[in-house]
Amino acid sequence: MARRLTWTEQGSSDLDGFGSYIARDSRVYTADFVRRVRAAARSLLEMAERGRIVPEYRDASLRELIVGNHRLVDRIKPDEIGIVGVIHGARQLPRLG
Repeated sequence: MARRLTWTEQGSSDLDGFGSYIARDSRVYTADFVRRVRAAARSLLEMAERGRIVPEYRDASLRELIVGNHRLVDRIKPDEIGIVGVIHGARQLPRLG
């Protein structure tokens, strides 16, 4: 059974927020950043477990991929890969849903 990719409200909000922040300096960099994050998220459909387990939580279903200076955090379920957050690598992870 193939999993589907979903974005939580928080994950979408995080990506929009970073896009808006980067856009203050360059719309080109914003488009590139959003494209890279979305491509990384889609890549999880091929191999969901390829991201490392998030060290702060030690939960095998909560994983992350590094995209530039950001952490793309996802939760793996039997039928879904949910993007739960996009966090700058210099920040601590908040409580994730």
